[in-house]
Amino acid sequence: QVHLEESGGGLVQSGGSLRLSCTASRRPFSTYGMAWFRQSPGKEREFVASISRSGDSTNYEDSVKGRFTISRDDDKNQVYLQMNSLKPGDTAVYFCAASPPYSVVVPTLLSHVGTWGQGTQVTVSS
Repeated sequence: QVHLEESGGGLVQSGGSLRLSCTASRRPFSTYGMAWFRQSPGKEREFVASISRSGDSTNYEDSVKGRFTISRDDDKNQVYLQMNSLKPGDTAVYFCAASPPYSVVVPTLLSHVGTWGQGTQVTVSS
């Protein structure tokens, strides 16, 4: 089973930017649809963004459209989440997620996810 490790979280002021990275342990990385989810205290884990195995299709939760960008580098076994114009409401633990290998479904729901990372904290101060 693939192992996922996130990095890049931290504390940032409102309006600032952060770039999250997720590194996968297993090749070929292109067999996995990838996504980012987030979870705030007392709330359910929610979808943020996803990218297809080929990288030619992306999907975003409405509140992050135009501010966040998901991308992948299969040569480096990495997926990224560039987060701009951050708001206090973006504060959460962000989780990297992979589909089961060779799945035609790109993760947008919790039930689509085969493997989770351990999460990285993002805190946006006002």
